[in-house]
Amino acid sequence: MAFGQGEVEPMNVSLTSSDALIVVDVQNDFCPGGALPAPEGDKVVPSMNAYIQRFHEEGLPIAASRDWHPEDHMSFRKEGGPWPPHCIQGSQGAEYHPDLSLPEETHHVKKGTRADEEDYSAFLGHPSLTAFLHENDVDRIFVGGLTTEYCVKETVLDALEEGFDVLVLDDATQGVNVEHGDANKALEEMRSQGARVITSTDIEP
Repeated sequence: MAFGQGEVEPMNVSLTSSDALIVVDVQNDFCPGGALPAPEGDKVVPSMNAYIQRFHEEGLPIAASRDWHPEDHMSFRKEGGPWPPHCIQGSQGAEYHPDLSLPEETHHVKKGTRADEEDYSAFLGHPSLTAFLHENDVDRIFVGGLTTEYCVKETVLDALEEGFDVLVLDDATQGVNVEHGDANKALEEMRSQGARVITSTDIEP
């Protein structure tokens, strides 16, 4: 079940040695009780963990991104941005959700680390996600996390721009939906640019 975000076309997907998993911003501040929560954002965690376990068992690369903002980040309302302060460097809100199970060898990416960097996309973070993927001979990425219409979407669009084949994990993403239907619109935009939207049932055992 995809949390009602959008219809998913059934397909059969086999994992290969050129695949990688990207976990986008599954952080406390984007979950209920956080500074900028997606409604039911924590519900992505069990699905995301299942994907993480599968990729880990297959020996495939896993990367995880986090917003890691200074206190005067440009996206904060007090600086003229649209959002309340969130994911401030070193804060509990910036940590991964406590139930997220990332393996030790995960490639961790921090983004928006400077006040003048917006950096929704994991491809704009540090250390380089692009370099990590190329070092591991990755051609296709599976992307899930928070939130659908911001950091997930921008990560997906950048990945497509860089020439990766992209599968969006609809059962492991959740939107903020500032305006009703924003997450669905984001999924359609990602599809229109060449991404495919799947769930775990589309991945062959």
